[in-house]
Amino acid sequence: QVHLVESGGGLVQAGGSLRLSCAASGRTFSSYTMGWFRQPPGKEREFVAAITRNGGSTYYADSVKGRFTISRDNAKNTVYLQMNSLKPEDTAVYYCAALRWGTYYQKDAYNYWGQGTQVTVSS
Repeated sequence: QVHLVESGGGLVQAGGSLRLSCAASGRTFSSYTMGWFRQPPGKEREFVAAITRNGGSTYYADSVKGRFTISRDNAKNTVYLQMNSLKPEDTAVYYCAALRWGTYYQKDAYNYWGQGTQVTVSS
């Protein structure tokens, strides 16, 4: 069992930055690929970024590539999402998730989810 808790969301002006954190419980954090997803108002949950178990590979949605950076600290059981040059269309509830096996961009493959944190970008 992995329990995930996101933090760091809030209200920011367009062009600003936020850093999301996701703290995981348990001793098996390093066994999971970690992903960030988001759900804009009235839309489906969508893939944002993922990072492999040892942090050696990262993947991004085209919409955030070059602006967002995913990282992890296995010693702290934490994954991060640094978001720069934020746009109003980045407004969403952001979720972190843990993937044991499967395709990193498929939300249905993920085993555990956090409760989400709201990010609102004003124009």
